[in-house]
Amino acid sequence: MWLLLLLTLPELPEEDHLLTRARKGDRRAVATIYETYFEPIYQFVRWRVDDPQEAEDVTSEVFVKFLGALQSPNAPRQSLRGWLFRVARNVLYDRHRYAPPTAPLDDLIPAPADAQAEAQALAALDAEHVRRALRTLPTDQQEVLVLRFGQMFSLQETAESMGRSVSAIKSLQFRAVNALRRALGTSVSDEAR
Repeated sequence: MWLLLLLTLPELPEEDHLLTRARKGDRRAVATIYETYFEPIYQFVRWRVDDPQEAEDVTSEVFVKFLGALQSPNAPRQSLRGWLFRVARNVLYDRHRYAPPTAPLDDLIPAPADAQAEAQALAALDAEHVRRALRTLPTDQQEVLVLRFGQMFSLQETAESMGRSVSAIKSLQFRAVNALRRALGTSVSDEAR
C-alpha cells in the first residue's frame, strides 16, 4: 500500500468563511489563509521544480496574485484551495511550459516515522517502487493522483485546479490509477528477476 503526504486543510465551510472575511479586507483572515495554504502549495510546487528557492518564489507569487485578486472581479468566490492550486499550476506552466516534475517524490511518499527499523526498511522499499512507478506516468496523471490522494481534493476541487470538467478528472484518475497499478506490477516483477 502506498501513501502520499497529507496536509490538513480546513473544511470547506471554514474555508469559505475565511475567504469571505479576506474579501472584506480582514487581515487576520488573509494571514490565516497564508499560514494554512503556504505549505500545501509549496509542496505541490516543489513536486514540480527541483530548486527549493524557485519553489518558494512560485509559492510566493501565488499569494501575491491572491492578494491582488482579492479586490478584483477575478477574486475567488468559493473553493479557495482550488483557486490557489490552479494559480500555482498556471504559474508553473508559465515558467516551465509543461515541464515534467523534477523534484524527488520523497516528500509525497514518506516512510512512517514511528515504525521499527525493519518495517521502515520495507516501507522505504515499497515507497521507492511507488516513486519510480509514479515517475513513469504522464504529468497530468501524476498531478491528478497528487491532488486527489496527496492533497485529498474532491473531484470538483481537482477539476477546478486542473481546469477540466469533473467527468474528465474521473476519467483521468481512472487511467492514472490503472497506469500506476500496471507500472507497480511491472516494477515488482522486474525486481523479482
